[in-house]
Amino acid sequence: MPCKDQLSTTFYDNTCPNALTTIHTSISAAVSKEKDIVKVGGPSWTVRLGRRDSTTSNTSQPLVDLPIGVFNLSLLISRFERKGLNAREMVALSGSHTIGQARCNSFRTRIYDNSSNIDADFATSLRKNCPPNSPNGNNNMQPLDLVTPNAFDNNYFKNLVSGRGLLISDQALFNGDSTDSIVMEYVDNPSTFESDFAAAMVKMSELDVLTGANGIIRTLCNTAS
Repeated sequence: MPCKDQLSTTFYDNTCPNALTTIHTSISAAVSKEKDIVKVGGPSWTVRLGRRDSTTSNTSQPLVDLPIGVFNLSLLISRFERKGLNAREMVALSGSHTIGQARCNSFRTRIYDNSSNIDADFATSLRKNCPPNSPNGNNNMQPLDLVTPNAFDNNYFKNLVSGRGLLISDQALFNGDSTDSIVMEYVDNPSTFESDFAAAMVKMSELDVLTGANGIIRTLCNTAS
């Protein structure tokens, strides 16, 4: 039986019937205490449960699987295709950059290369907190979405249309190429972005999962025990 068929939305109903309520309550309490924590107002999805943890940790594997901030569009598409995710799903998932921050050393090249696809005022403002020469300011942080950094919305895509994508890989999504139309669709229809993002998240959550007798349930999240 394929691994994904062992996942279920009712996985804990018998063994731990209060699991989801407890998790929801804990998250809600954390959100209420932290004024800067992200406020998710739109997307919602039902994730099937039953994943188990790996028995080992491979620190090099994430570097192979994950896209990085200097990727162009073709590299982004190919990296996501390795995991069975198409270009539209890649753009939708990139919308997660509506929250979070990036270090100066990850966007320095973009703001100092005088590229035609970056808004000049945007670049100038970023240079104030990101000196041109490494290692000066390498760890200075900048929101990926300067407009609404603590809200999950479609402003990330609006920023791209204005040439205000923080990373090279962000702006690559709107740079006169095949994904421009998807970005514009998400700008014009935030609900479409939210539903596409939710569907892509669910799909991604079911990639390469361990279930049943495979893997373990870790008692410590940062170690295989």
